[in-house]
Amino acid sequence: MELNSIKPAAGAKHAKRRVGRGIGSGLGKTAGRGHKGQKSRSGGYHKVGFEGGQMPLQRRLPKRGFKSHLLKFNAEISLTALNNLGLAEVDVLALKQAGLVSELAKVVKVIKSGEISTAVKLSGVVATAGAKAAIEAAGGSLA
Repeated sequence: MELNSIKPAAGAKHAKRRVGRGIGSGLGKTAGRGHKGQKSRSGGYHKVGFEGGQMPLQRRLPKRGFKSHLLKFNAEISLTALNNLGLAEVDVLALKQAGLVSELAKVVKVIKSGEISTAVKLSGVVATAGAKAAIEAAGGSLA
């Protein structure tokens, strides 16, 4: 191989299509844009979702749902996670240090998911009715 014989791979290069350069090129006159209409004009196109003036789909459909921006301050913890924690007294700070709830959490709720066998004293943490019953059955308490 010599420097003067190096060529790009077959099909890697192709000639740029020169439109509007006469009848002999095959792309003269309308330059491949057809006849008249918005799409034949320079700068003539529409925005995404435009339906020709008809009310667009995203505006015809009703708005639904709501996501509270305050949800990031709420956290949940299961009975299983509480059992695996292995602490006698649990508060929000202990849960944050263990990495079970986010640092932003202000309200922590214990949900009845799994089982608890150790007695745990909760302070500053709320619990569902089922979770409260399970904690008290295991000898724990809520403050």
